[in-house]
Amino acid sequence: MNSHPRKPGELAFAGFLVGASLLLLWSAYGISGFESLSAPGAIPLATTATMVVTSIIILKRAFATKAALGGSFFGTVFPVRIALIVGLLLAYAVALQPLGFLPTSALFLVLTIKYLSNRSWVFSMTIGLVSLICIYLVFRIVFTVLMPAGIVPEGQMLAWVRNLLNGGI
Repeated sequence: MNSHPRKPGELAFAGFLVGASLLLLWSAYGISGFESLSAPGAIPLATTATMVVTSIIILKRAFATKAALGGSFFGTVFPVRIALIVGLLLAYAVALQPLGFLPTSALFLVLTIKYLSNRSWVFSMTIGLVSLICIYLVFRIVFTVLMPAGIVPEGQMLAWVRNLLNGGI
């Protein structure tokens, strides 16, 4: 049936897909039940039912496939490089509220770019800060998305820039 050997973690992931699909199906059923084909939950129910069926097929095929020799879950699916990035993302999420968007994002971007690109600190800081400025301008200024202020007096800085643009000092 399958020509490739089952990789480490493939069976567990297939099982996870079945479980997640069943939870989504239950959630879709909660929208309006199965009243009619034009009910608000009809499309989500059809979509998640398809997910359940296909994920069960994937799980069945994974069970039928022989496991590959050698290799490990952490070496194949969750290597150190990925684990470190996940750790940085978790640290970012924890630090975002107390430190604020600007310092947390700057630190995250610079460290991530440095680690993934293996380039100089000057390169990483330049790309990280230019990216942060672009992100900030688009989301904070253009779309007026409020971001956690934290330790940076962002409101005062924006007021100073507005005052400067309006001819004041």
